[in-house]
Amino acid sequence: MEELISFKNVKKTYIVGEKKYNALDGVDFTINKGEFVVILGPSGAGKSTLLNLLGGMDKVTSGKIKIRNEVISDYTDLQLTDYRAENVGFIFQFYNILPTLTVLENVQIVNDIVKKPKNAKKILKDVGLEKHYNKFPNQLSGGEQQRVSIARAIAKDPILLLCDEPTGALDSKTGVEVLKLLKEQCDANNGENTVVIVTHNSLIAQIADRVIRLKNGKVESNEINKTPKNIDEVEW
Repeated sequence: MEELISFKNVKKTYIVGEKKYNALDGVDFTINKGEFVVILGPSGAGKSTLLNLLGGMDKVTSGKIKIRNEVISDYTDLQLTDYRAENVGFIFQFYNILPTLTVLENVQIVNDIVKKPKNAKKILKDVGLEKHYNKFPNQLSGGEQQRVSIARAIAKDPILLLCDEPTGALDSKTGVEVLKLLKEQCDANNGENTVVIVTHNSLIAQIADRVIRLKNGKVESNEINKTPKNIDEVEW
């Protein structure tokens, strides 16, 4: 398979007061195009820091990050802005949708960011929200709001979908529905899309193509799951 992501000896250090804190400490791993990847680890392991670096929302202290053989860790702020706009979709635990915009408007907002956005109404239909175009977020359930968030991310047609605890605020049944939507993204565009989920929920690892475990800012393991389960086979 074609390599999409490469981390080489990546370090991210924060200075808190007079102390240095290594959120990531010499991280190495690769991810291939089209994989459904789960990154596991306890709080403070460095999961969110890793996701922010991967999404171009933060910069490394040292080391190298490559996406499609482009060294994004050397990018300027302007280059990172373009990289995020054209390549990355973000999905967060608490949705991050705009309360003053309708469902349709929340998805169409990406039209101002990317050159070739997908059709917002079609995507909302694909995620089961075709009857909610004109509703506002406060008129939706938590699961429906997360679907809006997913639709907005998909509308950018990103090669990389980054998800930070996307089911963390949802009940089990709704969480499974959201995971099915995310899994479908790996099958879209002839397997060109890659999904990376950061979570502490080890059950999600059972459906992953690759599982990366972090602890204390280091990679404990980076394993291919040779027999990923179907979502409906997992005892959620």
